[in-house]
Amino acid sequence: MSADLSGQVALVSGGAGGIGSAICAELAGAGAAVLVGYAGQPDRAAALAGTLPGPGAHRALYLPVHDSAALAAAAAAVREREGRLDLLVNNAGITTPVPHRDLDALSDEWFDAILRVNVRGAFACVRAFAPLLRAGGGGVVVNISSVAGRTGLGSNVAYCASKAALDSLTRSLGRALAPEIRVVSVSPGWVDGDYAARMPPELVRAQAERTPLGRVARPQEVARAVLAVATHLTFSTGCVIPVDGGRPLG
Repeated sequence: MSADLSGQVALVSGGAGGIGSAICAELAGAGAAVLVGYAGQPDRAAALAGTLPGPGAHRALYLPVHDSAALAAAAAAVREREGRLDLLVNNAGITTPVPHRDLDALSDEWFDAILRVNVRGAFACVRAFAPLLRAGGGGVVVNISSVAGRTGLGSNVAYCASKAALDSLTRSLGRALAPEIRVVSVSPGWVDGDYAARMPPELVRAQAERTPLGRVARPQEVARAVLAVATHLTFSTGCVIPVDGGRPLG
């Protein structure tokens, strides 16, 4: 079985970020036409779309996951221009570092924003694009989760809760949307991406040392897991695929 997405259309929310851009490149290399979803930095998203490999007609797409009306407009635009959607990757997410013990430092505003983007945003994207995913005879949703949803260890309490909720959403939607649409979480540990680059190097090294495989993940490893869900793991739905180097064992 080859990892071939020729003729298919894939949409990646938060597509211009570190993990998102790796996912876009992997899917484009497999032959998909990739829509690089963005909320801010339209120039960055357009530049990425212009450099993606493969035969597909790639483009940037305004996709603010917190705005359901904008998502409905985006879905209508995809229906009109591409006429189909085969793969939706819910990669958009936000967080901010807050010590777990410092309850007062995690404001209501940040807590609500994290849940609005990381959980409600993923659900809203599925709701907006489910008709297109069904129309092709069977689509796939991949939610980019985190090992933090399992371990409760992460950038802040709200982030961990949001990723646990996202995995629960995966299970619920995997049942609710079957058999036409499969829904799977890909759950990385620490990734050598945009967030890790903003953290002190000693903190990232400590995370690597606590991981049985002795390093953090590369964005391309997360991207390959997404591609595997779409092309090889065709009897999987409502489940969580770890890409964490065994971090819960550390």
